[in-house]
Amino acid sequence: MSTATLLTSAPLAEPWSAAEFEARLRAVGEERYHDRHPFNLRMHSGDLSREELRRWIANRFHYQRHIPVKDALITAKLDTCALRRMWLRRIQDHDGQQEGEGGIERWLRLGEAAGLDRGTLLGADTVLPGVRLAVDGYVNFCRLRPPLDAVAASLTELSAPDLMRTRIDAFERHYTWIEPEGLAYFRSRVSQGRRDSREALDLVLGWARTRDEQERAVAALRFKCDVLWSLLDAVDQAGRRSQA
Repeated sequence: MSTATLLTSAPLAEPWSAAEFEARLRAVGEERYHDRHPFNLRMHSGDLSREELRRWIANRFHYQRHIPVKDALITAKLDTCALRRMWLRRIQDHDGQQEGEGGIERWLRLGEAAGLDRGTLLGADTVLPGVRLAVDGYVNFCRLRPPLDAVAASLTELSAPDLMRTRIDAFERHYTWIEPEGLAYFRSRVSQGRRDSREALDLVLGWARTRDEQERAVAALRFKCDVLWSLLDAVDQAGRRSQA
Protein backbone atom coordinates (compact mmCIF):
# COMPACT_ATOMS: atom_id res chain seq x y z
CA MET A 1 0.00 0.00 0.00
CA SER A 2 1.39 3.41 -0.93
CA THR A 3 2.09 6.19 1.55
CA ALA A 4 -0.58 8.32 -0.12
CA THR A 5 -3.16 5.58 0.42
CA LEU A 6 -2.20 5.27 4.08
CA LEU A 7 -2.55 9.00 4.57
CA THR A 8 -5.95 9.28 2.91
CA SER A 9 -7.35 6.24 4.68
CA ALA A 10 -6.19 7.22 8.18
CA PRO A 11 -9.18 7.81 10.49
CA LEU A 12 -9.86 11.37 11.52
CA ALA A 13 -9.48 12.18 15.19
CA GLU A 14 -12.74 12.32 17.06
CA PRO A 15 -13.79 15.78 18.23
CA TRP A 16 -13.42 16.51 21.90
CA SER A 17 -16.57 16.66 23.96
CA ALA A 18 -17.85 20.17 24.65
CA ALA A 19 -16.60 19.92 28.23
CA GLU A 20 -13.12 18.78 27.22
CA PHE A 21 -12.90 21.42 24.48
CA GLU A 22 -13.82 24.18 26.91
CA ALA A 23 -11.34 22.81 29.45
CA ARG A 24 -8.57 22.90 26.85
CA LEU A 25 -9.40 26.49 25.94
CA ARG A 26 -9.40 27.55 29.58
CA ALA A 27 -6.12 25.70 30.15
CA VAL A 28 -4.42 27.93 27.57
CA GLY A 29 -5.18 30.99 29.66
CA GLU A 30 -4.17 29.26 32.87
CA GLU A 31 -0.81 28.31 31.36
CA ARG A 32 0.00 31.16 28.97
CA TYR A 33 -1.93 34.32 29.88
CA HIS A 34 0.26 37.38 30.44
CA ASP A 35 -0.63 37.70 34.11
CA ARG A 36 2.38 35.39 34.57
CA HIS A 37 4.75 37.65 32.65
CA PRO A 38 7.61 38.97 34.85
CA PHE A 39 6.66 42.57 34.03
CA ASN A 40 3.08 42.07 35.23
CA LEU A 41 4.32 40.27 38.32
CA ARG A 42 6.53 43.25 39.11
CA MET A 43 3.64 45.63 38.44
CA HIS A 44 1.33 43.82 40.80
CA SER A 45 4.02 43.60 43.49
CA GLY A 46 4.48 47.37 43.38
CA ASP A 47 8.02 47.18 41.98
CA LEU A 48 7.66 49.38 38.89
CA SER A 49 9.09 52.88 38.79
CA ARG A 50 6.98 55.76 37.56
CA GLU A 51 8.92 55.73 34.30
CA GLU A 52 8.29 52.00 33.79
CA LEU A 53 4.59 52.30 34.53
CA ARG A 54 4.20 55.26 32.20
CA ARG A 55 6.05 53.39 29.45
CA TRP A 56 3.62 50.48 29.83
CA ILE A 57 0.55 52.74 29.80
CA ALA A 58 1.75 54.50 26.62
CA ASN A 59 2.61 51.29 24.78
CA ARG A 60 -0.44 49.38 25.92
CA PHE A 61 -2.53 52.24 24.58
CA HIS A 62 -1.32 51.31 21.10
CA TYR A 63 -2.98 47.93 21.66
CA GLN A 64 -6.11 49.45 23.20
CA ARG A 65 -6.75 51.79 20.28
CA HIS A 66 -6.60 48.83 17.85
CA ILE A 67 -9.17 46.73 19.71
CA PRO A 68 -12.14 48.32 17.88
CA VAL A 69 -10.21 47.96 14.61
CA LYS A 70 -9.86 44.20 15.01
CA ASP A 71 -13.47 43.99 16.21
CA ALA A 72 -14.64 45.81 13.09
CA LEU A 73 -12.77 43.22 11.01
CA ILE A 74 -14.45 40.40 12.94
CA THR A 75 -17.88 42.05 12.64
CA ALA A 76 -17.51 42.12 8.86
CA LYS A 77 -17.03 38.34 8.85
CA LEU A 78 -20.22 37.53 10.76
CA ASP A 79 -23.13 36.38 8.64
CA THR A 80 -26.23 37.28 10.66
CA CYS A 81 -27.67 40.56 11.90
CA ALA A 82 -27.85 39.22 15.45
CA LEU A 83 -24.17 38.30 15.53
CA ARG A 84 -23.11 41.60 14.01
CA ARG A 85 -25.18 43.54 16.54
CA MET A 86 -23.64 41.55 19.36
CA TRP A 87 -20.07 42.11 18.20
CA LEU A 88 -20.71 45.74 17.28
CA ARG A 89 -21.29 46.45 20.97
CA ARG A 90 -17.61 45.69 21.57
CA ILE A 91 -16.65 48.52 19.23
CA GLN A 92 -19.00 50.86 21.06
CA ASP A 93 -17.55 49.74 24.40
CA HIS A 94 -14.13 50.98 23.32
CA ASP A 95 -14.95 53.86 20.98
CA GLY A 96 -17.97 55.07 22.95
CA GLN A 97 -21.27 56.10 21.43
CA GLN A 98 -20.21 59.73 21.56
CA GLU A 99 -17.13 61.82 22.23
CA GLY A 100 -15.71 61.46 25.72
CA GLU A 101 -17.01 57.93 26.31
CA GLY A 102 -15.65 54.41 25.95
CA GLY A 103 -12.63 52.35 26.85
CA ILE A 104 -10.16 54.30 24.73
CA GLU A 105 -11.18 57.52 26.46
CA ARG A 106 -10.84 55.83 29.86
CA TRP A 107 -7.33 54.65 28.95
CA LEU A 108 -6.38 58.20 27.92
CA ARG A 109 -7.57 59.35 31.33
CA LEU A 110 -5.42 56.66 32.95
CA GLY A 111 -2.46 58.11 31.07
CA GLU A 112 -3.30 61.61 32.22
CA ALA A 113 -3.71 60.41 35.82
CA ALA A 114 -0.20 58.95 35.55
CA GLY A 115 1.21 62.26 34.27
CA LEU A 116 1.25 61.53 30.53
CA ASP A 117 0.17 64.05 27.96
CA ARG A 118 -2.91 63.04 25.93
CA GLY A 119 -1.37 64.36 22.74
CA THR A 120 1.72 62.21 23.28
CA LEU A 121 -0.43 59.10 23.69
CA LEU A 122 -2.46 59.86 20.58
CA GLY A 123 0.64 60.71 18.57
CA ALA A 124 2.13 57.25 19.22
CA ASP A 125 5.69 58.50 18.73
CA THR A 126 6.86 56.61 21.82
CA VAL A 127 5.41 53.23 20.79
CA LEU A 128 8.13 50.58 20.71
CA PRO A 129 8.80 48.63 17.47
CA GLY A 130 8.14 45.33 19.22
CA VAL A 131 4.75 46.59 20.39
CA ARG A 132 3.85 47.75 16.89
CA LEU A 133 4.82 44.35 15.51
CA ALA A 134 2.74 42.46 18.07
CA VAL A 135 -0.34 44.63 17.55
CA ASP A 136 -0.06 44.53 13.75
CA GLY A 137 0.21 40.75 13.94
CA TYR A 138 -3.00 40.48 15.93
CA VAL A 139 -4.94 42.88 13.69
CA ASN A 140 -3.78 41.03 10.57
CA PHE A 141 -4.70 37.70 12.15
CA CYS A 142 -8.27 38.96 12.62
CA ARG A 143 -8.26 40.35 9.09
CA LEU A 144 -7.05 37.18 7.39
CA ARG A 145 -8.32 34.25 9.45
CA PRO A 146 -11.85 32.77 9.44
CA PRO A 147 -14.39 33.92 12.06
CA LEU A 148 -13.76 30.88 14.28
CA ASP A 149 -10.06 31.67 14.62
CA ALA A 150 -10.58 35.42 15.10
CA VAL A 151 -13.25 34.96 17.77
CA ALA A 152 -11.28 32.22 19.54
CA ALA A 153 -8.30 34.57 19.79
CA SER A 154 -10.46 36.96 21.81
CA LEU A 155 -10.90 34.35 24.54
CA THR A 156 -8.06 35.84 26.55
CA GLU A 157 -11.09 37.66 27.99
CA LEU A 158 -11.73 34.51 30.02
CA SER A 159 -8.75 35.46 32.19
CA ALA A 160 -9.12 39.24 32.04
CA PRO A 161 -11.62 39.85 34.89
CA ASP A 162 -9.33 38.27 37.49
CA LEU A 163 -6.37 40.24 36.14
CA MET A 164 -8.35 43.48 36.31
CA ARG A 165 -9.24 42.87 39.96
CA THR A 166 -5.59 42.13 40.77
CA ARG A 167 -4.50 45.25 38.91
CA ILE A 168 -6.99 47.52 40.68
CA ASP A 169 -5.78 46.24 44.04
CA ALA A 170 -2.13 46.73 43.02
CA PHE A 171 -2.67 50.29 41.80
CA GLU A 172 -4.64 51.27 44.90
CA ARG A 173 -2.02 49.71 47.17
CA HIS A 174 1.27 50.58 45.47
CA TYR A 175 0.74 53.41 42.98
CA THR A 176 -1.20 55.93 44.99
CA TRP A 177 0.38 58.77 42.99
CA ILE A 178 -2.06 57.87 40.19
CA GLU A 179 -5.42 59.56 40.64
CA PRO A 180 -8.16 57.00 41.53
CA GLU A 181 -10.33 58.22 38.64
CA GLY A 182 -7.67 56.89 36.29
CA LEU A 183 -8.57 53.30 37.21
CA ALA A 184 -12.00 53.48 35.56
CA TYR A 185 -10.85 51.39 32.58
CA PHE A 186 -9.85 48.48 34.80
CA ARG A 187 -13.11 48.66 36.75
CA SER A 188 -15.26 48.62 33.60
CA ARG A 189 -13.46 45.63 32.13
CA VAL A 190 -14.30 43.34 35.05
CA SER A 191 -17.96 43.04 34.03
CA GLN A 192 -17.42 43.63 30.31
CA GLY A 193 -14.74 40.94 30.12
CA ARG A 194 -16.97 38.41 31.84
CA ARG A 195 -19.86 39.14 29.43
CA ASP A 196 -17.68 39.25 26.31
CA SER A 197 -15.85 36.02 27.09
CA ARG A 198 -19.12 34.16 27.70
CA GLU A 199 -20.51 35.27 24.34
CA ALA A 200 -17.31 34.42 22.47
CA LEU A 201 -16.95 31.07 24.22
CA ASP A 202 -20.50 30.08 23.28
CA LEU A 203 -19.75 30.94 19.64
CA VAL A 204 -16.52 28.97 19.55
CA LEU A 205 -18.06 25.92 21.25
CA GLY A 206 -20.90 25.99 18.74
CA TRP A 207 -18.84 26.63 15.61
CA ALA A 208 -15.98 24.15 16.19
CA ARG A 209 -17.56 20.82 15.31
CA THR A 210 -14.55 18.84 14.07
CA ARG A 211 -11.30 18.05 15.88
CA ASP A 212 -9.42 20.16 13.34
CA GLU A 213 -11.64 23.17 14.04
CA GLN A 214 -11.27 22.68 17.78
CA GLU A 215 -7.48 22.50 17.50
CA ARG A 216 -7.50 25.65 15.34
CA ALA A 217 -9.42 27.47 18.05
CA VAL A 218 -6.96 26.41 20.74
CA ALA A 219 -4.05 27.46 18.51
CA ALA A 220 -5.68 30.86 17.90
CA LEU A 221 -5.97 31.46 21.63
CA ARG A 222 -2.33 30.47 22.11
CA PHE A 223 -1.38 32.96 19.40
CA LYS A 224 -3.25 35.75 21.19
CA CYS A 225 -1.50 34.92 24.45
CA ASP A 226 1.81 35.16 22.57
CA VAL A 227 0.79 38.60 21.25
CA LEU A 228 0.15 39.90 24.77
CA TRP A 229 3.34 38.28 26.07
CA SER A 230 5.41 39.79 23.22
CA LEU A 231 4.01 43.24 23.95
CA LEU A 232 5.21 42.99 27.54
CA ASP A 233 8.56 41.59 26.42
CA ALA A 234 9.13 44.75 24.37
CA VAL A 235 8.15 47.06 27.24
CA ASP A 236 10.21 45.12 29.78
CA GLN A 237 13.32 45.02 27.60
CA ALA A 238 13.07 48.76 26.87
CA GLY A 239 13.10 49.42 30.61
CA ARG A 240 16.15 47.23 31.13
CA ARG A 241 18.02 49.00 28.33
CA SER A 242 17.23 52.40 29.82
CA GLN A 243 18.69 51.26 33.15
CA ALA A 244 21.87 49.79 31.63
